[in-house]
Amino acid sequence: MTSTDPQATGSTTATGAPAPSDRNSLTIGSNGPILLHDHHFIDQMAHFNREKVPERQPHAKGGGAFGTLEVTEDVSQYTKASLFQKGAKTESLVRFSTVALEAGSTDTVRDPRGFAMKFYTDEGNYDLVGNNTPIFFIRDAIKFPHFIRSQKRLAGSHLRSADMQWDFWTLNPETAHQVTWLMGDRGIPRSWRNQDGFGSHTYQWVNANGEKFWVKYHFKTQQGIETLTNDEAAQLRAEDPDYHIRDLYENIEKGNFPTWSVEVQVMPYEDAASYRFNPFDLTKVWPHADYPRIKVGTWTLNRNPDNYFAQIEQAAFSPSNRVPGIGFSPDKMLLGRVFAYSDAQRNRIGTNFHQLPVNRPKVPVDTYMFDGAMAYDHSGSQPTYAPNSKGRAYSDGPGDSEEAWAVDGELLRAAYSLHSEDSDFVQPNTLYTKVFDDGARDRLHHTVAGALGTVTDAVYKRAIEYWTNVAPDAGSAIDALVKGTK
Repeated sequence: MTSTDPQATGSTTATGAPAPSDRNSLTIGSNGPILLHDHHFIDQMAHFNREKVPERQPHAKGGGAFGTLEVTEDVSQYTKASLFQKGAKTESLVRFSTVALEAGSTDTVRDPRGFAMKFYTDEGNYDLVGNNTPIFFIRDAIKFPHFIRSQKRLAGSHLRSADMQWDFWTLNPETAHQVTWLMGDRGIPRSWRNQDGFGSHTYQWVNANGEKFWVKYHFKTQQGIETLTNDEAAQLRAEDPDYHIRDLYENIEKGNFPTWSVEVQVMPYEDAASYRFNPFDLTKVWPHADYPRIKVGTWTLNRNPDNYFAQIEQAAFSPSNRVPGIGFSPDKMLLGRVFAYSDAQRNRIGTNFHQLPVNRPKVPVDTYMFDGAMAYDHSGSQPTYAPNSKGRAYSDGPGDSEEAWAVDGELLRAAYSLHSEDSDFVQPNTLYTKVFDDGARDRLHHTVAGALGTVTDAVYKRAIEYWTNVAPDAGSAIDALVKGTK
């Protein structure tokens, strides 16, 4: 018999052994990289990628277009990556999407928007997998399957459940920043053209001298930020469930090419250890007063796909696709996605998804990955192993050591070590009290109150406490609206 107290016995692995942790992945020290031999994390992520076939899980509903990144400023002091050198023009692909719902769902739901970009550079493909928000709900990738399931459908009724959503959110206070953003005015963009994009994660840039920097990417819409009210979004859901797909396609067809200003925040490598927020925590932003945005160039979408399935549905994005001069960071969500995204594409599209035209790099490929289902490219009769004495080139250099970081510590499962201002509610409070005006706060109160209308009493109590922790005024105003006393 299953215990009614989930903490009484804990969960198990698929083979019945006690699970080591469903909250923290195994890292070197609290801030170090995730270990490949964290079998529970790998099993969880690999199984999660195979839960649904064949549509994406998540980000099933979306659309996209091709465009060009043009670098107009000199940022070579920060990175040697060729696509970010002044004067470079790079063909690119973007896929916009909602997160939680299925391929047949509507575009104008209140949900973050995926903002996945592929740049076909002269050094190989570079993928930047982000959202239209600078933060996310969680900071450790081992929670990702649990978070997405909480936004999906109940196992019994197959209906979406506000109670399930708020149960997860209120039990994970780190979600407060993203939930405050989501419930605010920017929760439903009017169009994909009228939203900003963010790399969200912290990445590493390395210049030609080997100097390292931490960076965050910003894509600032030149069409202006425009959003939908709850009523406008509801009307569009009834009238045109493909509103965002239609808007992007028709504007590009008319020659009304949407453009974004490409900017970065740059943090000196040494600043990270003592910065007041953990700079690798995906639930946090770097205040612009500390690290102002630096202009890089412009990014324009100017070509629709010729075939949606071949060029958008089969497009495969992963942050593991990077180029010299760009590296990862100790961001646990990023490190988890480095494995999970490519593995999801192997399951969704096939072993050789990288050979499909939309995913092929524009440079020659000579890889020791071979055969597998639907193999098209091949290496003839050359050796399939390295090292070899038969004349086929192989790599034997230092690998990723240039785009790396220093870390030392015991193997353990732990949350990030806290920086001086790392409370989960500090930044959502700033967003609520200093960024939102009175009208935006009032609209947030009504949106949250509407979303809490069907939750259970226990979850409701936690939700009011959650919003009170964001700001006391928020908790009391939402409670009054739900109870009909305001």
